[in-house]
Amino acid sequence: MCGIVGVVGKSHVNQAIYDALTVLQHRGQDAAGIVTSYGNKLCLRKDNGLVRDVFRTRHMQRLLGNIGIGHVRYPTAGSSSSAEAQPFYVNSPYGITLAHNGNLTNTEQLAEDIYREDLRHINTTSDSEVLLNIFAHELQEQRQLKPSPEVIFKAVRRVHERIRGGYAVVAMITGYGIVAFRDPHGIRPAVFGHRDTANGPEYMVASESVALDAQDFKLDRDIAPGECVIFTEDGQLFTEQCAEQTELTPCIFEHVYFARPDSIIDGIAVYKARLRMGEKLADKIMREHPDHDIDVVIPIPDTSRSSALELANHLGVKYREGFMKNRYIGRTFIMPGQQLRKKSVKQKLNALDLEFRGKNVLLVDDSIVRGTTCEQIIEMAREAGAKNVYFASAAPAVRFPNVYGIDMPAKEEFIAHDRSTEEIAKAIGADWLVYQDIEDLVDACLEGATTDAKAFDCSVFNGEYVTKDINDEYFRRLYELRNDANKTLQVIDNEAIDLHNQKEA
Repeated sequence: MCGIVGVVGKSHVNQAIYDALTVLQHRGQDAAGIVTSYGNKLCLRKDNGLVRDVFRTRHMQRLLGNIGIGHVRYPTAGSSSSAEAQPFYVNSPYGITLAHNGNLTNTEQLAEDIYREDLRHINTTSDSEVLLNIFAHELQEQRQLKPSPEVIFKAVRRVHERIRGGYAVVAMITGYGIVAFRDPHGIRPAVFGHRDTANGPEYMVASESVALDAQDFKLDRDIAPGECVIFTEDGQLFTEQCAEQTELTPCIFEHVYFARPDSIIDGIAVYKARLRMGEKLADKIMREHPDHDIDVVIPIPDTSRSSALELANHLGVKYREGFMKNRYIGRTFIMPGQQLRKKSVKQKLNALDLEFRGKNVLLVDDSIVRGTTCEQIIEMAREAGAKNVYFASAAPAVRFPNVYGIDMPAKEEFIAHDRSTEEIAKAIGADWLVYQDIEDLVDACLEGATTDAKAFDCSVFNGEYVTKDINDEYFRRLYELRNDANKTLQVIDNEAIDLHNQKEA
């Protein structure tokens, strides 16, 4: 999962992009990058780390220009080296930089085609670089000295024809403007808006509406599935549908976990969706445990708070904050490596004994993936004196990998793999466990929303992938890729330990 932003302004846009990336930091903490266009020159800064660490004053002073794009990244199955930080750049044609959120599912075939047919070299394992080279090739094939909306729309049509997967893209063509487009299923989110100035309108495109809110841009709308939007350097706006068959089936995990609650995605207010998840989860608890003895409902901070609060209200039970969070520790779900994840939990959360001692506690989380974090948190609740510890998940059981841009393990690593709800409860140490029903989760997102979506990609719960191209062979290759990446990380870790021991000696 990543965050993207692009700005066309009437003055230098470096600060606006930086501020937008800090708002989107929750979407990726591995690397960050900004590129701006100043005259016919590109100004680039990207590196591993948080936004605040990658960009210093000296870097910001060099990011000149009234147009630019930015990206925050976390690694999927590929490398986490700084070479994979975005945006990427190609000099032909025109000079194009690109940033991408999502994951292509036919990357290997595309990379082979690029080498053999397009005669282009791919320098990293990132599918974003593959996407950039395909877009650049399709522009170059039209042999136009200068780009135009017609040329760009035709190139994006060919991109949609060649690539598969979930993707939201923002690209900058030097001296021309910014291009943004979204996959034909609208799996990954992208919105755009404007703000009026004395010199004319400025435009911003971003992964979430909250990035626009923070900069006082008015949200115009979401980019439609398969649509391409062009913002020229002189302030013109062009849009066109560039895919033959489209259907809005966005990733429902955005509403469960990834998106900020103050965002609106595809006409769905994330905060209200999470409130309704709590309502429906409360109804299920009442069906399965009508004589429950819950004394207090406690959320696992932060994304479960909205659901937990509404659940408590519906049950008529006290809601309390029982875990204090260290806000200087990153989200454990997006930390590469299981050992880091295990180590980080107690650094991240501390139980407040006052809210646990002698009580029957219902802990609420947004979802359960590996179960490692849940197990440790339940153990912390018992150590704090809880009499009984129950657990509720605002999402259904996660049983299948996400292939559209969320880094998840092989299905064998999921706590829910080949286990019943009772077996999962025993594995994580809960007295009982309740999962949200998938129908209730979908209804929670659709009720009261002004959305064109009729369905969602719920593949992590039901194994039904909307692009229809995922099979066992795909997962086998993905598993091998993950293993190769883990081996590389282990070699690096071992080398670092050896170097440390040498220094100590």
